Amino acid sequence: MATAGQVKEGEGVVVPLDDGEIALFRVRGAVYACTNTCPHRGGPIGEGALTGTVVACPWHGWEFDVTTGRMPVNANIGIRTYPAQVIGEDVQVEV
Repeated sequence: MATAGQVKEGEGVVVPLDDGEIALFRVRGAVYACTNTCPHRGGPIGEGALTGTVVACPWHGWEFDVTTGRMPVNANIGIRTYPAQVIGEDVQVEV
């Protein structure tokens, strides 16, 4: 997984899993986890720019709230989120 120090405030980091990747974001001290794949064209969500709680896919600009996974402009579209927490120096994600 990742260490708490790897997930910087206001930025994303991509973490490999056995069957894919997840993106981790730190917002106001809390860590959020979501799929790293944009539903539009498969862009890498974790490489997108984060503004507040909203990340923009770097390929085509689709935006998602990392706290809920939902698009701010259309709550019917979203990405999968996962419960995440910092335990000591480790970020633990329930996938």
